[in-house]
Amino acid sequence: MDRLRLDDFTDLIERPDGGVRRDAEARRERLAVPPGALGKLDELGEWLAAAQGTVPLRPVERPKAVLFAGDHGIAALGVSRRPEGSAADLVRAVLEGASPAAVLARRLDVPVRVVDLALDCAPDAFPAEVSRHRVRRGSGRIDIEDALTAEEAETAFRAGMAVADEEADSGTDLVVLGDVSVGGTTAAAVLVAALCGTDASVVTGRGGEPIDDLAWMRKCAAVRDALRRARPVLGDQLELLAAVGGADLTAMTGFLLQCAVRKLPVILDGVVAAACALVGQRVAFRAPDWWLAGHDSGEPGQAKALDRMALEPLLTQGVRVGEGTGALLALPLVRAAAALAAELPERPEPEKPEDTEGAKEAKEADEAEGTEGVG
Repeated sequence: MDRLRLDDFTDLIERPDGGVRRDAEARRERLAVPPGALGKLDELGEWLAAAQGTVPLRPVERPKAVLFAGDHGIAALGVSRRPEGSAADLVRAVLEGASPAAVLARRLDVPVRVVDLALDCAPDAFPAEVSRHRVRRGSGRIDIEDALTAEEAETAFRAGMAVADEEADSGTDLVVLGDVSVGGTTAAAVLVAALCGTDASVVTGRGGEPIDDLAWMRKCAAVRDALRRARPVLGDQLELLAAVGGADLTAMTGFLLQCAVRKLPVILDGVVAAACALVGQRVAFRAPDWWLAGHDSGEPGQAKALDRMALEPLLTQGVRVGEGTGALLALPLVRAAAALAAELPERPEPEKPEDTEGAKEAKEADEAEGTEGVG
């Protein structure tokens, strides 16, 4: 197998079609609903048209929620309210339909796909469709050791690319991207701090289940120590992910970049997805043009990453539960924008002055013939 070359993504990823976007803007001007009356839905519909490469655009009919799962060794330091190695319980809740994301997905009629990259459980704990891309059992404790070996990082990255290809080939037309992890927000904070050049306290949040002040201080210390290990490898994004990312975050980064290659739009969920997107932007600067920020979770690391990528959240609800929940909340908004742009009628063409004059002359001629006939 050839060595993975991240530089290739710069050439492989194109921006959404600018000509189609201009056509979508022109069509919007012709709609019966006045321009501006639909607010930001207009801009969202034009973005979707450019992503699809067609005007009028197609409604979003086959979305899919894709959740990457893994445990992080850093959770052993008490940086999360959940115990170390318990992400498998979260995955089980998703698969059984008992998690917030599962409830929303069911109501929205959106299939959910969970991809195990590094759960700290037996390989056969879940069905093969969940675990077939698994790289290892848990990721390393990033404050003192690498999350992955170089070989594991490449395997995880390629796994994410493979999942993106599978979704694109199966007809998925929009992805809702989330994570199911314990310790994942700590790794995400390290990536954001490293790529934005900030201190640990600036990007360290309270996590999905808010931690107390003491746990937050432990989390800040863990991010600070991991940052020391991240900075020397900032020039190589795959090395960075191996050092402080983890298998699930590495796969998510590969997934995002390959979705951009395949022209498959993605709605990002929380801080973990945003951190992976930030790494993806460093690999290929055009890639963020294919992504939407679903919501503002209130996590400082997410806000920092989205600002760096110039992505504005569609919703602000402070949802921190993860698992794609916030991004799923944004999906109806995206589908509404697509439906309006696709189905609203255009205004009828006004009659041209010459047409009106011609019709008048024809009428006068008909009346003249009728008068001659009477005589």
